[in-house]
Amino acid sequence: MTYENLIVETSGGIARVTVNRPKVLNALNEATIREIDAAFASFEHAPDVGAVILTGAGEKAFVAGADINELAKMSALGGEASSRLGQTAFARIENLGKPVIAAVNGFALGGGCELALACHMRFASDNAKLGLPEVGLGIIPGYGGTQRLPRLIGLGRALELICSGRMVDAAEAYRLGIVNAVVPQADLLAHAEKVANEILAKGPIAVRFALNTAIRGLETDLDHGQAQESVAFGLLAATEDMREGMKAFLEKRKAAFTGK
Repeated sequence: MTYENLIVETSGGIARVTVNRPKVLNALNEATIREIDAAFASFEHAPDVGAVILTGAGEKAFVAGADINELAKMSALGGEASSRLGQTAFARIENLGKPVIAAVNGFALGGGCELALACHMRFASDNAKLGLPEVGLGIIPGYGGTQRLPRLIGLGRALELICSGRMVDAAEAYRLGIVNAVVPQADLLAHAEKVANEILAKGPIAVRFALNTAIRGLETDLDHGQAQESVAFGLLAATEDMREGMKAFLEKRKAAFTGK
């Protein structure tokens, strides 16, 4: 399908999604959120997509936030609907079952930070800045930020950032555990592709189960999380990929996984 606000390219098993509104620093309006949701829905059963890299157009911004012109006109019911729309789209990213890597190439503020948080891992360029400044506008993060950031870095640190609206640079984001690594901007996409290719070389069913088990485990206690892990482990033992992976290891060769 065609997109007005995204560039979607697929090559070598990797889909690259670029939010393409550089004149407004890639701000998220309703149309863009709907396009993100549609793009990720198309990846769910796409055999040529095993991983996704999400980034922003230009060198200034990943996504600088939600579109304030739209948000300023919200009613109470409209605000809740807007929040639900973003939450649904970002949950689709988190629950894709294929690794999604955010290549944060500049400002990732408000909804842009929440978009990055919905991805499974985040790599930042050395000029990146991240934050949730919504309280300065009289609102709160509405696309999952109040839920995902505490799960990622702990409640105290998350509340400091959420309640102060403070922006952090890439180095502090790495220290806090918000991003996995910081690399020069010129190397950012290559680094993301390197990690994506490392994952693509592994068993795709195992990767999907690993993603889902880890994410679902955060929603429950340790005992129930481990029970989910055991079920997944058992299901994987019945796959052709498991037998191929074990056989390849014993034969000292590269495994040829088929996703079965």
